[in-house]
Amino acid sequence: MERRRQLLDELAPYRLGPDDGHPWTGWATPERTPGAMVSRWNAKKDLTFEPLAPELVVEVAYDHMEGRRFRHTAQFRRWRHDRDPESCTYEQLERPIEFDLGDVLAGRDPSAG
Repeated sequence: MERRRQLLDELAPYRLGPDDGHPWTGWATPERTPGAMVSRWNAKKDLTFEPLAPELVVEVAYDHMEGRRFRHTAQFRRWRHDRDPESCTYEQLERPIEFDLGDVLAGRDPSAG
């Protein structure tokens, strides 16, 4: 809880107002905007959301990607003050090796093509 209170002060300079042009403004429909819906697991959970200017970079761990979306919760690892937000793209993410399970079970080399 102490660290959460510290983060409030650290992140205060990055808070955006409703007219400050957050990147989600152009594509997020009102019902898809973070905080706009009720949690499907806990209707009383506070889903309040405050948009931040995309100027900070963090490194996260994740279990799985589905398209351009993290599946399950991404986990904070560390701040990356050495990175510029513009340098962070989906192309840099590690991708699992794709293979056809039928080929593997049939004893065919999945890398053959």
